[in-house]
Amino acid sequence: MKPKVTLPYKDAALPVSKRVQDLLGRMTIEEKTAQLMGLWNGGVEDFKPEIFDDPAKMKEIFGKGCNSVHPAPFGIKDTVRMRNKIQKYLVDETRLGIPAVFVDEGQHGMMRPEATVFPQAIGLACSWDTLLFEKVYGIVAHEMRSRGTHHALTPVIDVCRDPRWGRTEETYGEDPYLNGMLSIAAVKGLQGGDTGKVGKDNVAATLKHLVGHGESEGGLNQGPANYSMRVLRDYHMPPFKMCIDHAKPVSVMPSYNEVDGVPSHANRWLLQDLLRGEWGYKGMVVSDYYGVDHLFNKHVVCNDATEAAMTAFNCGVQYEFPQANMYRVLPELLRKKKIKREDIDKAVEQVLTFKFNLGLFENPYVDEKQAISVSKSLMHKKTALKAAHESVVLLKNDGLLPLKKGKYKKIAVIGPCAKDLWFGGYSGEPYEKVSLIDGIRARAGNGTEVLFAQGCRLTINTTVSYFNWKYDEIKFASRDENLKLIREAVRVASGADLVILALGENEHLCREAWAQNHIGDNMTLDLFGEQGELADAITALGKPVVLYLMNGRPLSINTLAEKVPAILEGWYMGQETGTAAADIIFGEVNPSGKLTITFPKSAGQLPMYYNHKPSAQWQDYISQDVKPLFSFGYGLSYTRFTYGPPVLKKKTIKKGETARVTVEVKNAGKIQGDEIVQLYIRDVVSTVTRPVKELRGFARISLKPGETRKVSFDITPDKLAFHNIDMKFVVEPGSFEIMTGSSSRDADLQKTILTVV
Repeated sequence: MKPKVTLPYKDAALPVSKRVQDLLGRMTIEEKTAQLMGLWNGGVEDFKPEIFDDPAKMKEIFGKGCNSVHPAPFGIKDTVRMRNKIQKYLVDETRLGIPAVFVDEGQHGMMRPEATVFPQAIGLACSWDTLLFEKVYGIVAHEMRSRGTHHALTPVIDVCRDPRWGRTEETYGEDPYLNGMLSIAAVKGLQGGDTGKVGKDNVAATLKHLVGHGESEGGLNQGPANYSMRVLRDYHMPPFKMCIDHAKPVSVMPSYNEVDGVPSHANRWLLQDLLRGEWGYKGMVVSDYYGVDHLFNKHVVCNDATEAAMTAFNCGVQYEFPQANMYRVLPELLRKKKIKREDIDKAVEQVLTFKFNLGLFENPYVDEKQAISVSKSLMHKKTALKAAHESVVLLKNDGLLPLKKGKYKKIAVIGPCAKDLWFGGYSGEPYEKVSLIDGIRARAGNGTEVLFAQGCRLTINTTVSYFNWKYDEIKFASRDENLKLIREAVRVASGADLVILALGENEHLCREAWAQNHIGDNMTLDLFGEQGELADAITALGKPVVLYLMNGRPLSINTLAEKVPAILEGWYMGQETGTAAADIIFGEVNPSGKLTITFPKSAGQLPMYYNHKPSAQWQDYISQDVKPLFSFGYGLSYTRFTYGPPVLKKKTIKKGETARVTVEVKNAGKIQGDEIVQLYIRDVVSTVTRPVKELRGFARISLKPGETRKVSFDITPDKLAFHNIDMKFVVEPGSFEIMTGSSSRDADLQKTILTVV
């Protein structure tokens, strides 16, 4: 009997590079092409159980192998079983036995049932806590990997400069530097470090969307990005370059939009010259879902699907997600010499290297019990609560908060966000969750009666967040019904000593818009529907009111900001919403969040961001002043922090040198609190116009009552540099204002001057 021969690529003792080359040499062009395309449940009969019992069907779908398999809406048991069956077929029944990579979304938790749900990205960013970010995304990765996921389509690091955009909630806000620092931490958490390798309990990260997706025309998703190359380089690109330089993400995803008439999926300069050449990126470039299709059916820069495939592939889009719509013609294009074999081989080599490094050839399967145990971890739940605590921003407090237990015998919790709990887009569904009213009831104490009234409805076809975001149809509540609910709310509130008014949005009102029958952007930032009338009716009662906001974008709450004594911005806080909100309302936790996006008074002010040019926002409108409602970096505490002036170690430095600035911060209040110390810089005179201020450093610190701490920031050359009139990234000699304080508001900052010679 002949001894069994182990093929080199199946020999785990060999270096990965040799295994890859051996396998690559055995593959047909059709098998290679299959490694450049995904398979998606949405396109394969939802992976119904009967598929896996049909050998002919399995051969049809998986016979040539595949790059990846994309999300299916299953809980842990069904997910694990389905994935193990797919892997078994690929390993045992296909010619070469190449396992698949499984892909999931994970912007604020794994986007599946029975997963930990953290605060939505815009809320999580308000923590300004890089250590928390790394921990949160490490948990996301662990839950993913335990279920067999290997590749996360996360994080979204688009700089959002138009909050009408329904995907505002998925971003970290409006600032390039903050987005970059938070994305570095997110990628390190997802991948398990900053080496570019994926840890055993981790997943590959995907930076998205390159580039300019967050400032589209009209605030409409996928719209053109109409701005200059300098704006692109100084505002929209920095988070991507920072993260590539310091965290080495495994993959990058181009954006849907066009810049200067060129869609990102067809932009050779962007994906080859800049990303690969100038930035030196070595990872994978994956398409956004149907991004290649858009080249001919939306952007109309290609005649048909074949031309779209050729264009995208030659421009640098290596892998088509989520399924093989376009790239199935790659063998034909190769035969016609429209694409290069070496480009195919390089892309296949990258994905095979990824699969070998993951250990998939040796261990392609996952364990159901382990996956359940991981997702039920008490530590994950505790981290979700901590993240929710740090996400809340106290916008106003005229001494009403924190509430003293027992002071108010009857508290009315009123509004469409009081009982219903919304998580935002791309969310999972947890094992357990706490609504706002449940949290208030648990924390209020036995001596307080907690009343409830719906107040009004936002939409009427809502179920749980996991499905709201996905379903196309939006059914609005009738005005007559809402007016009836408002009257009932007034009756309930009349019998209370204090009202917690819970207003905002849900997943139907702020979400990714991808088709005419699936919209999610808005032309206004006002409270939706009859919420304004509800607020007027409640405030007219003369009761003390705490306004609690649950939303995915900044809201124009001008009247309420004047009328109510206390406002909490809760965003979508995840599964621990009610517990976290109650902890803060009753003073168990001191709020510490700071806004990462400006709150305009109206959509008519847009664009509205703190790092504007000197010629912008210098004069008022006829109808109102130009100042924002709430500024970037702003957020209150139950204690009081005082700042000393910024002190430079050296007031004059040479180009290329680093300056150190130190500021003294004191907790001048009576309780412990966390403060986010912020550093801003302005180039006083420059060859091209520069912003009035730019964030260039931050530090989250915790201080006991009376405690003082010195916080230092290094001002490195890259923090002073910009793209000059010749589009060169340089530091120009001259004066720089160095500003430190508690927010971007001029009133909250103190200044000194640094001279560069």
